[in-house]
Amino acid sequence: MESNQVPTSNFIKLYQHYITAAIDLTAGSAGGAACVLVGQPLDTIKVKMQTFPHLYKNSIVCFKQTILNERIRGLYAGTVPALVANIAENSVLFCAYGVCQNGVRMFTRKDSIASLNPLENATAGFFAALFSSVTLCPTELIKCKLQAMREVQTTHSPQSNQQKIRIGPWLLTKQILKSEGISGFFRGFGPTVAREMPGYFFFFGGYELSRILLTPTGKKKEDIGLLQTSIAGGIGGVCFWLAIFPADVIKSRIQISTSSSSMVLITREIIHADGVKALYKGLGPTILRTFPASGALFVAYEYTKYFLHFVSGCPSSSAS
Repeated sequence: MESNQVPTSNFIKLYQHYITAAIDLTAGSAGGAACVLVGQPLDTIKVKMQTFPHLYKNSIVCFKQTILNERIRGLYAGTVPALVANIAENSVLFCAYGVCQNGVRMFTRKDSIASLNPLENATAGFFAALFSSVTLCPTELIKCKLQAMREVQTTHSPQSNQQKIRIGPWLLTKQILKSEGISGFFRGFGPTVAREMPGYFFFFGGYELSRILLTPTGKKKEDIGLLQTSIAGGIGGVCFWLAIFPADVIKSRIQISTSSSSMVLITREIIHADGVKALYKGLGPTILRTFPASGALFVAYEYTKYFLHFVSGCPSSSAS
């Protein structure tokens, strides 16, 4: 009788791990979609200021010029690839995050994921970002090219500006595939990894630390409510961008460029042409965007995750 119970118990645990991973994947997708819907306009301003700092004195000028030249839809350029990018990235990121949390839990010999401290959660986020970078880089490249397309065309071929500016994500994808092959979609992969891994260390670390600080005495951090979860998510997002913004500027420059210059060379060119401050161009709209966007991401993630665990009857990984 006991010999039959051991395989059954192992099967149940394996089943629960698969269900938990699927829930993390789905909840991450919901979080990614919420993040884009809230933050896309200011993300467009950020990319424009990063890639063409000489055209825009500040974010207000960039916003006005975008509305004047491209109307409201210009602020939502790249929304489709941004949705694809964020849903793909966050589904993989949060799924990998759960797996990495479990790995850190086993390494530290703790009873449950809920007992991990902010540093340990930050470490799990650091390693999870390696997996999400693979899914993020191609879609992020398409998004950045679409967001900065008017400026690129004005700079290189002003005569045919009106004809080319209508290109969409699918046609652009075909063009890259035809001219550069699969490797063309991974332009800027190095800077993406350099941005994502340390960035998500601070992202998850900042979020988890904020949750603890916002938890009233006698309650668990999982029960702090929607508003506090949103604030903690916003703080995590701000920590992310403050830590990695220069790497994001370099990534954006590489991805819209047609040259094969290295990350180091691009960095030198930016500093030589525009000074060190160019590495922080667009930080203002990014911080304005990331607080509500990251707050929406974590609210969507946590509540979707809670709902799916409740419906499936599978215990949350944080309690296992």
